[in-house]
Amino acid sequence: MIAAVSREYRVLSVIEQANAGGGSAILVEIADRIDDFGPDIEHLLISVSYETDERLHLMITDADSPRWEIPFKLIPRSMDGNSSSARFSQEVRKITSPKLQLSYTVNPFSFTVTRVSNGEILFDSPSSSRFVFKDQYLEISTRIPAQAALYGLGESTRSDGFRILPNSTYTLWAADTGADNTDVNLYGSHPFYMDVRSGGQAYGVLLLNSNGMDVNYEGEFLTYKVLGGVFDFYFFAGPSPLSVVQQYTAHVGKPAAMPYWSLGFHQCRWGYKNVSQLEHVVAEYKKANLPLEVMWNDIDHMDVYKDFTLDPVNYPAEQLRAFVEKLHKNGQRYVLIVDPGLKPEKNYETYRRAKEMDVFIKDVQGKPYLGQVWPGPVHFPDFLHPRALEFWTGEVSRFHKEVPFDGLWIDMNEASNFCQGVTCTLPANVTCPIPGSFTQCCLVCSNDLATKWDNPPYAINNAGTHRSLGGKTIPTSATHYNGTLEYNAHNLYGLAEAIVINSALKTVVKKRPFVLSRSTFAGSGRVTAHWLGDNRASWNDLKYSISGILGAGLAGIPMVGADICGFSGNTTEELCNRWIQLGAFYPFSRDHNDFFSSPQELFVWKSVTRSARKALELRYKLLPYLYTLSFEAHTLGSPVARPLFFTFPNDRATLDIDKQFLLGRGILVSPVLTPNATTVKAYFPQGTWYSLFDYTKYVTSPSGSYQQLDAPWDTINVHVHEGSIIPMQEFALTTRLARKTPFTLVVAFSSTDSENSTASGELFLDDDDALEMKVAEGKSSFIKFAASSIGNRLSVKSRVSYGEFALQQKWIISKVVVLGLGSFALDKQQQELVKGKILLPQSADHVEEVNELNLPLGKPFHISLKMASYQ
Repeated sequence: MIAAVSREYRVLSVIEQANAGGGSAILVEIADRIDDFGPDIEHLLISVSYETDERLHLMITDADSPRWEIPFKLIPRSMDGNSSSARFSQEVRKITSPKLQLSYTVNPFSFTVTRVSNGEILFDSPSSSRFVFKDQYLEISTRIPAQAALYGLGESTRSDGFRILPNSTYTLWAADTGADNTDVNLYGSHPFYMDVRSGGQAYGVLLLNSNGMDVNYEGEFLTYKVLGGVFDFYFFAGPSPLSVVQQYTAHVGKPAAMPYWSLGFHQCRWGYKNVSQLEHVVAEYKKANLPLEVMWNDIDHMDVYKDFTLDPVNYPAEQLRAFVEKLHKNGQRYVLIVDPGLKPEKNYETYRRAKEMDVFIKDVQGKPYLGQVWPGPVHFPDFLHPRALEFWTGEVSRFHKEVPFDGLWIDMNEASNFCQGVTCTLPANVTCPIPGSFTQCCLVCSNDLATKWDNPPYAINNAGTHRSLGGKTIPTSATHYNGTLEYNAHNLYGLAEAIVINSALKTVVKKRPFVLSRSTFAGSGRVTAHWLGDNRASWNDLKYSISGILGAGLAGIPMVGADICGFSGNTTEELCNRWIQLGAFYPFSRDHNDFFSSPQELFVWKSVTRSARKALELRYKLLPYLYTLSFEAHTLGSPVARPLFFTFPNDRATLDIDKQFLLGRGILVSPVLTPNATTVKAYFPQGTWYSLFDYTKYVTSPSGSYQQLDAPWDTINVHVHEGSIIPMQEFALTTRLARKTPFTLVVAFSSTDSENSTASGELFLDDDDALEMKVAEGKSSFIKFAASSIGNRLSVKSRVSYGEFALQQKWIISKVVVLGLGSFALDKQQQELVKGKILLPQSADHVEEVNELNLPLGKPFHISLKMASYQ
């Protein structure tokens, strides 16, 4: 492929925008060059503004003609700058705010973004690098220093791990490619990256562009090669990694509020042939004393794979409804799948209504585009159509009256297409789909009417083979409402569908919605959860899942998980055993496999059952902690599962760790990821770490170190860091039952400085049926805990906001477990009264339990105890 050679641009004039916190400059080209990707855009307009102290917005577009930009209805965003904090100067060619500064050169045009506090260059597009702006090809580079540590960009299963490595290309084009394929573009497109520099200071860069692109990291330069749209850059100042994600999600949309029940364990399989099999699975989980929160249905429940239908033989409506009502009575839930394609069938009412509303994507001839998915021939709904919400709300409402499901799973929404062609028609005298070959294209397809949108001059590395943009999906010359090209909107299809489905569920179910989507884009987290797609039952896929989950959290989708034990292929007893140990601590925890694989429910093998019971018991005890992290995600934008450098950014060793992860700030998960292993080598950042399975076991790491840990077949290592207070409840088989149990506070102090230690934690609780997730009188309670061990005095206390809700639920704190008192113990000769109740301390090495407290969670408390040295 011949590289494009572009003209250079110079600044012609500068216009200061006093109310926009920045300025605009018109750029013109200065010299003609040989060109391979089409003519250059003659006049460019660059706009700069500081929208907050931490966010700089820079857009470059055609000054003479409008170009494609992501619709505001999909990603709402502010265009108003902070005029009080930005200063524009044409003389010194700089625009400055309290946190970030943009500098530019006039001839040829180039720019840099620097951190004001230390002058460090964060984004450097020097005049020596190529700057290209054409109709179907945009290119820009930034210089990357050697000490940079990059994360993010797209969605892919990365064989090298979580960190972006030099000499790599990341392609952003939503594709139905199984997650067991490494180093190629998968279902989602996320044009955002984070860079962590020396000293742990981080920043983020978002190119808000939905067109297909390659991002090449060559070591010295990171280069964007984009198929259209505009350069719409946002720079986030950080400086901590956590604050970068919080600033990013504040812009594209903070994560959706998740119902409490979604944090329980989920079971699914493509291949549950009838309702009786569902009933059998539920009964076996109960028999095995394993928690089961949600039962799922893949496409098996449908009548010939058509949305909003039921197989009249295997899933008759009355029988399925009775099953779901029994689940609800037992405190369990039911979720089922919906695919985008609708079969053009005369007696299919959902299709008939869609046709009447004219809500389908059109081909180049202006007809509803005909593709093929599971039902056979289908038309694809246009989720950008103004009547799309009305249509889908109606279908969800009708089906919900038939089957009272609790959430929806939206799959195949890249959108997947088993055929390829600019136009397709039904074959004559041929059964379509072909019996027994649902994925084999049965349509008659042609590319005779292909346009420049189907074959752009630059070919991104789609599927790792430069596959055409229309491969396995809708052709890019197809159009959405008002002429919007699929070429521009393809990567937004999953996001647009999730927005519509989320809104429909709010209207119909009138409870906090739960949506699970395969295809995602920047901002998807505000309406949907995500799973990593079609992985394989292999040890590599087990290992890769951690990077995938961390990547989704970085992209603003904290409710994420991988198919436990693997989706395709036959898992093994040992692999499934280790996978449930890890999967029990995914934010979204679901066992799921395909039609062709052997059953792998957690009760199939006794050893897996034992491991699952042990790991899931801890997960259910941690539900209050996990739900509080979910609240933090919704209100602040923080991930639930986090890389270690989020809490320890100054520890450079953590930048390359992607075989372990943190839940929140202080719980470290260290799984076994290889076969035949009974130990695991785990990295522990500085401090004391206590096992959450056995409090007496702990690791002290003075400056960060690797430790060899025992990991028998039934054990995963989970540790809590000093300085943490973890609210826990008791184990039960459903979240409804677990929520009724008493609370325990686990207080972790330093084992090396037990006479001068502090710890803190938080707890958020509400009615998770409520659409809103916020601290509000009578609707929720928010409690902050603080503890200290100063001299010979132990103090544990709470501060309560809106305690009425917790009091209504009659929640109590029954126990406080104090870790890390070292050579100190509670003075048993001086037991003290707390709210009239005698404390009953129970001592063990480094562990103190204060029992029988019976403290109302909704009221502030203060436990103050005198301590004495062991004799």
